[in-house]
Amino acid sequence: MNFSELFKLSGLLGRFSPDGKCLASCVQFRLVVRDVSTLQILQLYTCLDQIQHVEWSSDSLFILCAMYKRGVVQVWSLEQPDWHCKIDEGSAGLVASCWSPDGRHILNTTEFHLRITVWSLCTKSVSYIKYPKACQQGVAFTKDGRYMAVAERRDCKDFISIFVCSDWQLLRHFDTETQDLSGIEWAPNGCVLAAWDTCLEYKILLYSLDGRLLSTYRAYEWSLGIKSVAWSPSSQFLAIGSYDEKVRILNHVTWKKITEFEHPAAIVNTKTIVYKEVEKSPSVETERLSFPPPRALASSLFSTQSKYDISQVPVSLQYVKPVADRANPKMGIGQLAFSADNCFLATKNDNIPNAVWIWDIQKLKLVVVLEQLCAVQCFQWDPRQPRLALCTGNSKVYLWSPVGCVSVQVPVEGDFQIVSLSWHSSGDSMVLLSKDNFCVCYLEREEV
Repeated sequence: MNFSELFKLSGLLGRFSPDGKCLASCVQFRLVVRDVSTLQILQLYTCLDQIQHVEWSSDSLFILCAMYKRGVVQVWSLEQPDWHCKIDEGSAGLVASCWSPDGRHILNTTEFHLRITVWSLCTKSVSYIKYPKACQQGVAFTKDGRYMAVAERRDCKDFISIFVCSDWQLLRHFDTETQDLSGIEWAPNGCVLAAWDTCLEYKILLYSLDGRLLSTYRAYEWSLGIKSVAWSPSSQFLAIGSYDEKVRILNHVTWKKITEFEHPAAIVNTKTIVYKEVEKSPSVETERLSFPPPRALASSLFSTQSKYDISQVPVSLQYVKPVADRANPKMGIGQLAFSADNCFLATKNDNIPNAVWIWDIQKLKLVVVLEQLCAVQCFQWDPRQPRLALCTGNSKVYLWSPVGCVSVQVPVEGDFQIVSLSWHSSGDSMVLLSKDNFCVCYLEREEV
């Protein structure tokens, strides 16, 4: 494993381009575009204000920078550095901005969710979508980029509109049987749209492309409901994480539950491997010590290193009791992710913040629990192979694959607390992000 030096960053805005050739990062109002292999600066753009959101177009030719405070979006071209575009929403304000799948239209959501404005970069035409709903996940595109679903709220009722992305014509408009629609998500094959209700009610609805209700699933009533939803890459499974600390898996034929995965604080099954992170103090050969020690050695001398031990089952995990009288209690399944090959599902139960659970989807059973020393901030699967990377807010990156797992100290000077990470599309590198810096980690193909 090799690591680059640290580069400045603000707002956790570091993104690989979809074609994998460039890396964009933001420092206050500057946008820096680097070559992925050399990290040389290719382009430097200056925006009107501090950048709050950055996004590549699907063909990696344009990059969008949104400044929500100012209600402005600026678009830059990589092929023609002199060309640029500025979209000012004026008094309507701006709360969200994203690309359409063709990379030539920009969708801006105005303040108070009054409308979504669709701006065309080619024809400079403008279209409006009225009544978008202010919810966690209100706009969803099919993977092939042909259709867009928008959650809407009008006359105190929830609706979904499906648009054709080529000309923004309305294809279907239907009401949903929800109290307060919370999010929508297309299956990767684009045939089924999942829509789920507010966390106050456990209810998920599955619609076909023509707006027919295929199925409704409710696991229980009168308790906090759905917290996270994830489709498997093959579209065969829908995983639903809820506040009762369970994940339920629905199948794509009957939309009935195949199984449910529990997340108890005690692991008792002897077939489950529990990897526990333990600290080890670095061993120092005294003859290597010169005073003052060289900077590289000094940083490794005083940083605590860690490794994984395999714990003897039964194992008790650190459980945090949620504060009952606070809003948004830290409980339930907050994160879910399927591996790219459909074989594994990684989950995190917010009541047990230091653990990641890895389930075998073919056998429908728990195979591994990773118990960290600190709370898990973020985890993400390698897009090419079953390999999971995670970070816990310190200067280490952790990797798991079916072969085993490793803890790797990032060899940098100073304080580098990794709170987010993102894989390159090739799976050969990832960008590690802290509040003020980022670095790129390069992996050999056969590692872990």
